[in-house]
Amino acid sequence: MSAVRPLAFSVRALTKRYGLVPAVENVSFTVASGTTAALVGPRGAGKTTIARTLLGLLEPTSGTAAVGGPGTNRGGETDRAGSARVVGGVLAPRGVHPGRTARDHLLVYAAAVGVPDARAEEVLGLVGLGDLARAKGAALSAGQQTRLALATAVLGDPPLLVLDEPMDGLDAAERGWLQDFLRRHARRGGSALVTGESLAAVLPGADTVIVLSEGAVVYQGTPARLRRGHPDRLVVAASTPIALATALAAGGFTDAVIRPDGRLAVAEATEADIREAATVAQVRVDSVVPDVIHPDRVLASLTKPQAPPAPQYPGLAGAVHHPKPYGIPR
Repeated sequence: MSAVRPLAFSVRALTKRYGLVPAVENVSFTVASGTTAALVGPRGAGKTTIARTLLGLLEPTSGTAAVGGPGTNRGGETDRAGSARVVGGVLAPRGVHPGRTARDHLLVYAAAVGVPDARAEEVLGLVGLGDLARAKGAALSAGQQTRLALATAVLGDPPLLVLDEPMDGLDAAERGWLQDFLRRHARRGGSALVTGESLAAVLPGADTVIVLSEGAVVYQGTPARLRRGHPDRLVVAASTPIALATALAAGGFTDAVIRPDGRLAVAEATEADIREAATVAQVRVDSVVPDVIHPDRVLASLTKPQAPPAPQYPGLAGAVHHPKPYGIPR
């Protein structure tokens, strides 16, 4: 039996309201140590509220948001005097003073968290900015500013990182660098919670995906499970799609749905499988085209606003069933 990993982040029944308006409501999830979790959702879903609450910058209306790991006590609450050695946060990746050099930026924060000045030089090298120590904030690109913000977060060498939308505005090369950094952090036993509006941007390297919509969790699980629920398909224009679906099911390909335009969308089968089933069923196939599901299309399907329930009338047969959103119960 494999050992159960301790928790890096634990959010339990978290609710945060501003007046009567809920930013998040009854949100629960956990992140195991040594893993990276992607917290994704559209703007206003509650990602930043959760990140700021985990960092101790917001007080919850109810529920808890705790961090764990070395240097923590009281069931995961951070010792404030040593918080920079427990958890590091990036809340404003572009929040660098335009007139301050990268080194001076870090020296200010090094003094604040009680680490020696030499640590500033060390983390500049760690994030690949060693040659830009004298560069001012205004001269740094978006990717370089994000790296400097990350260097600030790791000044205290914390095992835990909370990064709020660090991929926003980065090109593919900078996103790849950050993903590699987080993988190395996890291999050393560290943990990270990374938020974003694009599932495609934060998915690589994530061990767990948590999807938020309108302040509530609509999915929590592995990327593989998420993909299984939204597989790529081959879309078939056929003379008799129902007959083709029946023949495919007989061959073991049971995940086939008829779309509103009359075409049959089939998962897991190859084009050869489809044409073989069509021959058996004497169905004409006019075209077979792939439908590759982009991660952000999956995200959109999970976070689209839910229609209000249709009215139910007692005594009428054929009551309408309204399924819950895909994922864990809300």
